[in-house]
Amino acid sequence: MRFGIFGGAQAGGATGAAMGQGFHDFIEFNVEAEALGFHSTFLVEHHFTGWNQVSATLTLLTWLAARTRTLRLGTAVMVLPWHNPVILAEQAATLDLLSDGRFDFGVGKGYRHTEFTGFCIPPEEAEARFDEALDVITKAWTSTQRFTHRGRFWTFDDILVEPPTKQRPHPPFWMAAGSADSIRKVAARGYNLILDQFASAQEHGERIALFRAEVEARGRSFDPMSVTVARDMYVARDEAEKEAAIARNYKARQQILKVARAPGQERGSHILAYAHDDPRANANTLIGTVDEIAERLEALRAAGVEYVIMSCGGSREALRRFAREVMPAFAGEPREAANRPRAASV
Repeated sequence: MRFGIFGGAQAGGATGAAMGQGFHDFIEFNVEAEALGFHSTFLVEHHFTGWNQVSATLTLLTWLAARTRTLRLGTAVMVLPWHNPVILAEQAATLDLLSDGRFDFGVGKGYRHTEFTGFCIPPEEAEARFDEALDVITKAWTSTQRFTHRGRFWTFDDILVEPPTKQRPHPPFWMAAGSADSIRKVAARGYNLILDQFASAQEHGERIALFRAEVEARGRSFDPMSVTVARDMYVARDEAEKEAAIARNYKARQQILKVARAPGQERGSHILAYAHDDPRANANTLIGTVDEIAERLEALRAAGVEYVIMSCGGSREALRRFAREVMPAFAGEPREAANRPRAASV
C-alpha cells in the first residue's frame, strides 16, 4: 500500500508562539514525513474560519517544495469557484516547475456555507463555475497557441498562459467524489479519484468498483493508485491515549461542521453527508492501537484500496509510530500489480 498525508495547517502554533509558527510546523512535519517514507501530502484550502486555517495553499506548498525532493505535493482541494482560473493555472504551473513535476492538482466545488456567503457566490452556481474553470485551466495547460474564452463567468481575450507545466500534458487532476453520478463524472474526465474519510471500507469498495468499471468502459486501464482514500489517524499506545485522540477528532469535526453547515441545514456533501452526533464514533478512522489500525487497513485493502492519505492533527509522534509500527506490514506492490505476469527477462 501507499501512504500520504492529508489535512490542513494553521498559522498559529502552540500557545504563545508567534503567528506563522504553525505554517513552519507544517513544513517540518512534512519534511519528516518524506524522510519516513510517506509518498505525498495533500493540503486543504479554506477561508474565513476564524482559526487561521491555510488559505494560500499553493504558496505554502511552494515553500514545502523547496524543502523536499521526493514528496508529491497535492491539493485536496483547490476550490475552483473561488478562483480566477487563468491566474490559478499560472500559479499551479509555477509550483509544478519549481517542484520538478511533483504537483498533484486536486480540485473541488466547495461545501462550506461560510465560504459561499463570504465570496458572495450562490451555491447553486458552484457546479457551473467549477466546470467552466476546469475547461479554462485544462486549455491553458495544453494549448500552444493563443486562445479566447467567453463563458458564463469568465472572459479572456487572445491569451497564452505562462509558464508551461513541467508534467505533460499537465499535472494529474484529482477530484473528490462520493455519489455514483459524481464518480462517473470523474471517470469521464479521466481524472484520479479522492474518497472521503467518513465512509466505510465496504462503501469505498463499491465506489472503487464503479469507478473501475467506468474507466474500463472508456477503453482505459484501471490503476489502483488512481484512487486514494482519506482517513483520520492516530496510533495510540493504550486505551487512554485512544480515547483522548477520539475526543480531539470529534471536537475538530464539530468545529468544521459549524462553519460548513448553512442555517437549518442537516445534510449535504462531504462532511455534511454523515452523522457526527456520537463523540465516540470511530469505526471508520485509523485511530486506535497498532493492531486495530492494521485490521482496518486490511479491510480497506480487501475492498480494493491501495492508497491512503491520513490526517493526524500534526502529531509528529503519531506520524513516527505509524511509519515504524504499521507501514512496514503494508509495504510492497499493490496486489493486482503483484499478481500480473511479468515480461520475460532477456
